[in-house]
Amino acid sequence: MATVKTKITDYLASHHYLRLGTTTAQCTPQVHTVGYVSDGCIIYFVTDRQSRKAKNIISSPAVAYAVDENYPDVMAIQGVQMEGKASLVTLETDAMRILDLMAQKFPDLEKIPPNPDLVIFKVEPVRGFFLDSTVAFGHRDMVDF
Repeated sequence: MATVKTKITDYLASHHYLRLGTTTAQCTPQVHTVGYVSDGCIIYFVTDRQSRKAKNIISSPAVAYAVDENYPDVMAIQGVQMEGKASLVTLETDAMRILDLMAQKFPDLEKIPPNPDLVIFKVEPVRGFFLDSTVAFGHRDMVDF
């Protein structure tokens, strides 16, 4: 039987977009759609340094996100809910590896014009949940990291 971390890892690897929750400096919640790549239960995404999400994360690195699909049957719902801490990726070797992963997952990235203000964020999990209504409606398994 797969562990909760394995289920989360596999689910993250098989999806492309998440909804990222951040808070402003005034503690106002905001949600952002983000394309991401994952390395186990760690996710990475690229954004403009001047974006709301980047500014929010710099002022408050605690984030949460959800990954799921549009399921027509409520008893088939599966998904991931995560709580984590975001940080800027600063090492060039890490950045190049992540950009390679992004290019493999999102081939259309080459169409985006160069932007010197792009930054890469890493989100390390603190707590995760794997939702699985195929077990029972509202069922979820939790894991701390």
